[in-house]
Amino acid sequence: MNVGILGATGVVGRQMLECIKEQGIQVDELRLFASHRSAGRIVHFQGKEIRLESVNEDSFVGLDYVLGAVGNDVIRQYLPWIQKSQAVLIDNSSAFRLMDEIPLVVPEINGDDIDKHHGIIANPNCSTIISMLAVAPIEKLSPIVSITATTFQAVSGAGIGGMQELSQQIQQLQQGEAVQPSVFPVQIAYNCIPMIGSLLENGFTSEEMKMQNEGRKILHSPELKVNCTCVRVPVYRSHSISLTIQTKKELSLDQIRESIKSFSGVKLIEDMVPTPLDTSNQDLVYIGRLRKDENQKNTYTLWCCGDQIRKGAATNTVQIMKSLMHSH
Repeated sequence: MNVGILGATGVVGRQMLECIKEQGIQVDELRLFASHRSAGRIVHFQGKEIRLESVNEDSFVGLDYVLGAVGNDVIRQYLPWIQKSQAVLIDNSSAFRLMDEIPLVVPEINGDDIDKHHGIIANPNCSTIISMLAVAPIEKLSPIVSITATTFQAVSGAGIGGMQELSQQIQQLQQGEAVQPSVFPVQIAYNCIPMIGSLLENGFTSEEMKMQNEGRKILHSPELKVNCTCVRVPVYRSHSISLTIQTKKELSLDQIRESIKSFSGVKLIEDMVPTPLDTSNQDLVYIGRLRKDENQKNTYTLWCCGDQIRKGAATNTVQIMKSLMHSH
């Protein structure tokens, strides 16, 4: 099994490498692609030394799978070469997520969609993955009519630069120095920024609309209504999300609890409140604060947390690849 990782030096690319090890996937040949600046550096993997490569037209020849951890423009540029090599692309960018013919997959929810691919499978947005895993056990009991979401997103969502900026600003402020934001529009240390992505004509941001557009596709629910506010918070790597869910049928909290307990990829936390620190560096989405809305019929509120780098990105991608390997 021959695998390539695009963006191998980034925070998600490096995590993909770890996930391949953790999930016990045997790779015959691994090619790691990075920018010209990083090309030639050595990465150690399963007892081998692997030299980082920059991409050319022949880079993907002989590969079975390419895992993408680069931006939209870059992946679009490389796509013709990947397709020519007949490798399956499992991509983390948003470039292909909403295309009808391309599956958008969270394996625990819509793993059957993986087999419908034509050479590309898209990995959803990190907040969408974490939120959909939290609502999927409820969707199993009754169709969901609407979701109101507020996300509290870690700086890791902006890549390694976002994590470095938070760390640097905390140090600067402790030393009494002024901070100069570069990754985020304003200071992120000790602050919240209720604006992620670009502002759209409807007043929502591109990040906020992903929850509705991608959620509909993952849940196979084209009428799903989502009202989302995305907030960047000074947390390193785990996203938290407050979700209010309206269902068609009336459900009891006990029914919902039992459904969560039997659903793969999530964990019901009843003896405490799940926090970003609890869920960092692991793959489960923790769900807590489950309660019934006292004012609206068939409406339930919960809180969930999940690691943005892992289940929100790298782990989900590697799980998709593992499913594909097993089905062949």
